[in-house]
Amino acid sequence: EVQLVESGGGLVQPGGSLRLSCAASGFTFSSYAMSWVRQAPGKGPEWVSAIAGGGTSTTYADSVKGRFTISRDNAKNTLYLQMNSLKPEDTAVFYCARIPIGSNWYRVSDYDYWGQGTQVTVSS
Repeated sequence: EVQLVESGGGLVQPGGSLRLSCAASGFTFSSYAMSWVRQAPGKGPEWVSAIAGGGTSTTYADSVKGRFTISRDNAKNTLYLQMNSLKPEDTAVFYCARIPIGSNWYRVSDYDYWGQGTQVTVSS
């Protein structure tokens, strides 16, 4: 059974940092590109970042470029999102998701497995 479990969310002041983790199980983690997607209150899902299975290729939404860093440890079957210089507009539930092999990385509707999400709140 494929499982994705996020952790690391919380309340942080503007300008602060958080590191999200996503523990994966039930599949060959290194074979799949992975993604982070967020959903703010009252809004639709927003693609944030994605990383290739081997970790050599990454991509980011313009809204987070230069502030967020996606990474993975395939030995630990874990995906990460380091978030720095957080802004109130980053407040959202953050989800990790698996990208099916051969799928468009940016097409969130094609993702086949999702975690339960972790809340990130940026507020003073």
